This record gives sequence, structure tokens and C-alpha cells, in this order.
Amino acid sequence: MTIVDAVAEPLPRAVIDLAALRHNVAHLTRLIAPAETMLAVKADAYGHGLLPIAEAGLQAGATSLAVLEIPAGLLLRHAGVTVPLLAWLHGQDTDWRAGIEADIELGVSAAWQLDAIAAAGADRPAVVHLKVDTGLSRNGATREEWPGLVESAVDLQRRGVVRIRAAWSHLADASITADAAALAEFRAAVAEAEALGARFEALHLAASSAGIRMPEARFSFVRFGIAAYGFSPFDDSTGAELGLIPVMRLEAPVTEVHVGGTARARLGIGYADGVPTLGIAKTSVLLNGRRCPVVEVAADSMLVDAGRSRVELGDTAILFGPGTAGEPTAEQYADWAETIADEMVTGVAARVPRVYVG
Repeated sequence: MTIVDAVAEPLPRAVIDLAALRHNVAHLTRLIAPAETMLAVKADAYGHGLLPIAEAGLQAGATSLAVLEIPAGLLLRHAGVTVPLLAWLHGQDTDWRAGIEADIELGVSAAWQLDAIAAAGADRPAVVHLKVDTGLSRNGATREEWPGLVESAVDLQRRGVVRIRAAWSHLADASITADAAALAEFRAAVAEAEALGARFEALHLAASSAGIRMPEARFSFVRFGIAAYGFSPFDDSTGAELGLIPVMRLEAPVTEVHVGGTARARLGIGYADGVPTLGIAKTSVLLNGRRCPVVEVAADSMLVDAGRSRVELGDTAILFGPGTAGEPTAEQYADWAETIADEMVTGVAARVPRVYVG
């Protein structure tokens, strides 16, 4: 067996198709009208790149953005983004004053967060979205805590410390029945808050799943996350079947060719770049128009069986993409790795360059 010398400094890349992102956002925005689209750009826009995705999403019809933490919101503000931004993951070290003064709207789940906002000493009222837990248990006040949270917020609003903008929650998306029960719970919590003196400018409950299939949960706007990036939130349909186009294509160069009875190609990407090791016996990549089974995944490389195909150094393999050229999609790769497409794209390491097209 002969081993051809390796390519110097090989780099994989994640190609981000901004035209696909704009297509998805526009498609989803038309679907939910007259509700509006809040584009979720948490976790560096699911690994796609915060600023380019935010800009493309706003061009396509999103009217607001959702991040997790205030620092991500500050990055958007410093880049010149002026639309409403919502941040809701807070800790004891949160810089509340910086967020408030940058006009970042704050998801509030607990009384201690209101206390911290009041103590921040900002020069303007904090715009808050009061969150009630309707069953997901991903923050949000319990129904027992909810009245106290609302009363505290109403009192702070009277004092000019906060402005109550919205009530909101997350659905568990466990089943149609569970989501219907959570919707009823949300409506009851809103009615209770209004009886305590709260007046909401907006309500929001649905993310990708309910936004697509549960019109009664759309309210003022839908927080679209993974659907905007081209993937289905459902087990019984693909993103393509929902009219969505995957935004990320993950590629890697051939760095070694092992020539024997059949060719084996080593690719310049591995589990340190976010490639799962689970399920490799089922996994394949597209190389020179042919699906090639994966033999092994190492830290910085992976080996594929190219059969009797002619393979040369520098050829490009596609691990996943939109599927239009015969390559696996991230949804298919996720099935092999016993995970979800969200994890496939978000897990692509930061050291993998993002290349923007479209």
C-alpha cells in the first residue's frame, strides 16, 4: 500500500448560504402572518455566525432577534443592530445595567432578577418580558410564583424602573395534547396577570414547532430557531418537506490517499471539529459524486472508503449539506449519530472557518 504525502495545513469549512437563510425566514414569515418573526440567533446563530445571520434574517422579514445572554445582545448593538433584542438567560454576574442601557429587552423569570434590575441603577426603564413556566421547566416562574412576580413588576413599573412589554413561555413540544394544555395554562396565567394590573403589549409562546403547526399559539410573534436554519422540528417530516433549505454545508479536503485494492481517503476534519463518533458504521460522505462509507473518526481527521474511485489530494468531501447533490443532510447525519440536526450544526467547532455565500 502506498501513502501519498499529506496536504499542508488542510482546513475544513462550513459554507453558510445566506440566500437559503433568507428563503427560510421569508417562507416562515409568510406562514405565520399577521404574527411576526423573532429570529433566534442564540449559540452564535446555531453555529452559523451571529452577525451575518442576524443581518440576513432581518433583510428577509424578521422584525426582532432572540439571544440567550446580554453579551450577545451587546455584540449586535455594537454592530449597529437597532431592532428589538430579547435576552433571557441570566446569572448572578449579569451586567444588567449594560443590557438595559443598550435597550436589550430582558426575559424575567424570578423575583431576584427584578431586584437585580432595580439595583442596577440604569438611566432608563428596563423593558421586561415576564416568563411563566407552562410545563417545560426551562426557567419561568411556576404558577405559584407567578402572582408575586407580576405584582413586583407592576410595582416597579409604577416607580418607573421597568416597562412591562410581554408575557411569554416555552412549550415543551411533547405532544399535541401537552401543548394544548400548556397553551391553556399560558392563557390562564396572562388573565391572572391582567387581573393583578399588568398590561401586556405583546404575548409570545410558539417556537419553530408550534409556529408551524399550532396557529392558535402564534400570538404577537413566533420565535423561530432551528426551522430558520433549514431543519424540521418534527419527527414525521424533513425540512425539505416543510419548504426549508439547510443553510450550512460542511466540507473537508482530502489530505491523504491510501492506494491499495481500494482507495481510502483521509479527510481533514475530526471529532475536535464537531464530527460525531457515534454511529460511524452507518455514516457516509459525498466524495467526487459518490457516497463513501466512513471507516473511522479521529480527533483531527476521518478515514473514508472511496472504493475504486479516483481520489486526489485536495478533493473536497461533503459531510452534510442541503442534499441536492446527493450528499447527506444534517438531519440524516443526526439520525446516524442518534442526535438532532440542531446539535450537528451547533456542534461544528469555532475553529472551522465559516465561509459565506449567497
